[in-house]
Amino acid sequence: METYKILKDLALIFIFAKAAGLLARRCKAPMVVGEIIAGLIIGPCLLGWTEPSEFIGQMAEIGVILIMFSAGLETNLQELKKSGFAAFLIACVGVLVPLVGGSLLYMSIYGFSEFGTDEFFKAVFIGCIMTATSVGITVEVLKEMGKLKTRVGQTILSAAIIDDVIGIIVLTFVLGFKDPESNTLLVTGKIFLFLVLSLVVGFIIYKLFRFYDERHTHTRRIPIIAITLCFFMAYIAEEYFGIADITGAYIAGIILCNVRDAEYIDRRVSINGYMFFAPVFFVSIGLKTDFSNVDSSMIVFSIGFVIVAMLSKIIGCGLVSKCFKYSWLDCLKIGAGMMTRGEVALIITNKGLGLGIIDSSYFTAVILLIIVSSIVTPIVLKLLFGRSEPEGVNQ
Repeated sequence: METYKILKDLALIFIFAKAAGLLARRCKAPMVVGEIIAGLIIGPCLLGWTEPSEFIGQMAEIGVILIMFSAGLETNLQELKKSGFAAFLIACVGVLVPLVGGSLLYMSIYGFSEFGTDEFFKAVFIGCIMTATSVGITVEVLKEMGKLKTRVGQTILSAAIIDDVIGIIVLTFVLGFKDPESNTLLVTGKIFLFLVLSLVVGFIIYKLFRFYDERHTHTRRIPIIAITLCFFMAYIAEEYFGIADITGAYIAGIILCNVRDAEYIDRRVSINGYMFFAPVFFVSIGLKTDFSNVDSSMIVFSIGFVIVAMLSKIIGCGLVSKCFKYSWLDCLKIGAGMMTRGEVALIITNKGLGLGIIDSSYFTAVILLIIVSSIVTPIVLKLLFGRSEPEGVNQ
């Protein structure tokens, strides 16, 4: 692609994203809903003015990384500690229920198969695709409503992060049966090692950064160093430990969330994210959608896939939340906040395509799930939070 054509794509993305976002806000819906719809309008699904490209995909990845870094900076560590065990159990059941639900959905449509057959692993892999939660959209909505630092917001955020790690472990076990080169023990060990190193190295980085920050408060180099740490942690997580880069970015934010200039860093990062990278991320979801090659059987499967994937998160995460003395309304908020799927689901699908477990036709169902969950989740969250009494940070 010629360089100047990229400029045209960016111009269309920004103007449509902001126009649709403002229209969505006037309709009492979160701006991210409008930005996703903007991608549908200008993408292959409707007008075809902008095509998905490697450049847009890379910009979108930076966008979600900055969103997660900002979420880490805004994390209330005290609330995170309080919700840690609850978030872990919510994430575990939030992975198990979709895994079982997706497998049963495939078997109920295409027939039950014996353990060990290709069809059985295909069914389990469909369940694996459903397990991953994309927290980027939920985080942006919670930030927009001022609910990210509440007990419910921190529980959703913590559970979603743990959810991705557990989902990767589950995927590793499933692929271990199909791919002889996939070493389940090695990958699980890498995940554990990354978490341990993040704790140890993170503490050292925090001490050094705090020392430097106290002597150079509110200088431009502070957010530059912080963003450098964000990108470095994201790269290390993905490249050397097999963990999603957004997890590394979130941990980088947590490392710095208690330094004096955490709020200052967050403001600087949010300016770049809001003006440039975040719109590209949300619009890119719509750009990836193309329904031209969908047949009737795939439509039936896709509808069932979306319904099971979304309800399984609400049921699994919501019911477990009740065990930790959340109100039924808060349980619905947590379940709804875990419904969104995004980049991790796409990564899992691509892995299955590469190993020949599923064919490309199932990509349609995943895209539909991402689109529907990305649009429905913000609307449902806004309705649910609107029904509750004003929350305090320590609720």
